[in-house]
Amino acid sequence: MNIKKMIEEKKNWRAHVSRVKALPQDYQVVYKEMQKYFFKVGPVELHKGTGLLTDIVSFFEEGAAEGKNVLEVTGTDVAAFCDALIEDSKTYAELYQDSIRQK
Repeated sequence: MNIKKMIEEKKNWRAHVSRVKALPQDYQVVYKEMQKYFFKVGPVELHKGTGLLTDIVSFFEEGAAEGKNVLEVTGTDVAAFCDALIEDSKTYAELYQDSIRQK
């Protein structure tokens, strides 16, 4: 990875974090828990930029603009909401399991 790309990605991440900080407090709390979950579960696409996380922030911004509580947007089972977002995505855990099966 070249230095210009690294700088651009860092700039994009900072802009993303600023958008998160502009959300209402309840949205920020749920977003941060979702982010931790995704980093732990490890959907492969997550490490190809902020696509999924950016989409979530956009979705949350829309909900907040409509005056909705965050749980009205995600539903009360936030873990199920997260799982539904990545149900068709490969995770690093799955890749690891596949590599063990091949051995």
